[in-house]
Amino acid sequence: MKAPKRSLTRTTTSKAIAARAKTGAAKRSAAKRPIGKAPAAGKPAPRATGPGSRAAASGGGPEEGDRAPAFSLPTGDGRTISLSDYAGKRSVVLYFYPKDMTSGCTVEACAFRDAYGAFKKAGAEILGVSRDSEASHAKFSDKHALPFPLLADVEGKVSSAYGVWKEKSLYGRKFMGIERSTFVIGPDGRIRRAWRKVKVNDHDQEVLAALEA
Repeated sequence: MKAPKRSLTRTTTSKAIAARAKTGAAKRSAAKRPIGKAPAAGKPAPRATGPGSRAAASGGGPEEGDRAPAFSLPTGDGRTISLSDYAGKRSVVLYFYPKDMTSGCTVEACAFRDAYGAFKKAGAEILGVSRDSEASHAKFSDKHALPFPLLADVEGKVSSAYGVWKEKSLYGRKFMGIERSTFVIGPDGRIRRAWRKVKVNDHDQEVLAALEA
């Protein structure tokens, strides 16, 4: 004998439909919710960290009146020269140049060579700095009879400290290199004058005039 059909009242049917609708809405809401914890209301999301998210350093270096960064570097003639060697004694003309044996750097070095006597009379020593090796400096000095030392900043630490290691551009190609710059450092260890993006013509006379002023 067949069981009698169960009759559904209107109230029972309505409750079942409402329950199914509520369950479906909950599933759709869960599917749309992003994975991970959302930041609290009113608070910004945390910033990304790491080298890729940081702005590049300006590399501006010290300015006139600042204490000159200390250094100790080997020379082309086998010595090691430190800025402290001249403390309280004489001024230092510290000039940074891109590379030994290149045309502009040769013109600049020879101009300082020819005026070297006048710089000594003004109470200053000249020191040239590039990232070339000691051997390269020795050849460059010998070829042009340079009377002042050339310092080998092979690792570039001193160039970076003075803010002269820069991104450069030549014929649309970008690369890192020394920006030609000169600093006059007084016996007190402070930078008296600074020239950046130096043009080699008559620069030696410009520096000499600043020493004699």
